[in-house]
Amino acid sequence: MSLPKGSIEVDHLWKRFKADRGKAQIRDKVARARSRAAGNKADRGWRWALSDVELKVEPGASVGLFGANGSGKSTLLKVLCGVMYPYAGHVEVSGRIGALIEVSSGMHPELTGRENTYLFGSLLGLPRSVVARRFDEIVAFAEVENAIDRQLKFYSSGMKMRLGFSVAAFLEPQVMLVDEVLAVGDASFQQKCIDRMRAVLNEGTTLVFVSHDLAAIEATCARGMWLHNGLVQIDAPVSDSLGAYRRSIEESAESAQAAGGPLKLLKVEVGGSGDEPPRTQEPLELRFVLESELDEQGLLFTGVSEGTASPIFLITRAVSLTPGQIEVRATIDHLPLPRGRFYLWLGIARKGRGQNLPWQPVTRFDVEGGLLDQGPQGIVRLAPVHVAVEWETARP
Repeated sequence: MSLPKGSIEVDHLWKRFKADRGKAQIRDKVARARSRAAGNKADRGWRWALSDVELKVEPGASVGLFGANGSGKSTLLKVLCGVMYPYAGHVEVSGRIGALIEVSSGMHPELTGRENTYLFGSLLGLPRSVVARRFDEIVAFAEVENAIDRQLKFYSSGMKMRLGFSVAAFLEPQVMLVDEVLAVGDASFQQKCIDRMRAVLNEGTTLVFVSHDLAAIEATCARGMWLHNGLVQIDAPVSDSLGAYRRSIEESAESAQAAGGPLKLLKVEVGGSGDEPPRTQEPLELRFVLESELDEQGLLFTGVSEGTASPIFLITRAVSLTPGQIEVRATIDHLPLPRGRFYLWLGIARKGRGQNLPWQPVTRFDVEGGLLDQGPQGIVRLAPVHVAVEWETARP
């Protein structure tokens, strides 16, 4: 039975590539010959890019793919749009596919922007009249009015990306696949692209979005899939999957902390008022105990993040670093965080002379309180901060 238009079904997908080869060494050739002579069939010089991946997407759904570089995200998108074939497993995508996987994917450098637009439409199976009807919208969105009759090879990478995304988004795709190429554009155009992706979702288009911008994925997609070394680590509602990914980043950074040095962090305490746990819009108390071998002035930075090194907010304090133990306390009167798990990062810099204590995660804590947003997928947290506000509604 055929799938409804806009559906994606991936069943036990495997994809492999030849392993990277370094400089040929005689000892490596001898080792491979010995391995073959011993009948070792496992070592054939292959690298698995995707391992037993399963993905089922209903029409109109939105899925964000994320993970470290080399985790298999782009490979999965290329298999979905038919640029690559799987080694094993079943892949079926039903309906017209609008794919933006590389900056100039689906476009010919010798053709003009106008000719490429019509070519792309014909590849999607659309009649010329449909492309002509949307042509002005495509050009205006891509902001290439003055270059539409110029050969694509004379476009900048940003112009190619804008035109490619605009064509893929406006020619009525039933499945839209978007890779990290949006990073080529400027901030204002990235926001336009996100707004357009939301619009096509409202029109019933299925979206698979690959990005390292976790905030963009959280704002656009209802479901998240974390890939690591070709394996699916978690496939869940986007807030849950991103939370797991952020925790793994924090834990990796925490395990890499340096133990030595002239300045050490001995103890960290995070709590609410009195013995209460931290709560939204209530006091948060921080306590650090340091051990110093220095005698100089420093600047302490501490911030709260959702796992990554980029803090939601940052506070600083000049400290006198003298030999022995030093205790530093801070109180935030109204904690501007919603319910959830957060991570405290700390760094101490010498004034104008680098770092005494590198920027690193030092502890995690949970905040009690309300969530911020109610969406179609249930209660989700779209914003990392909580702003106290009073509303009034009246007739003019």
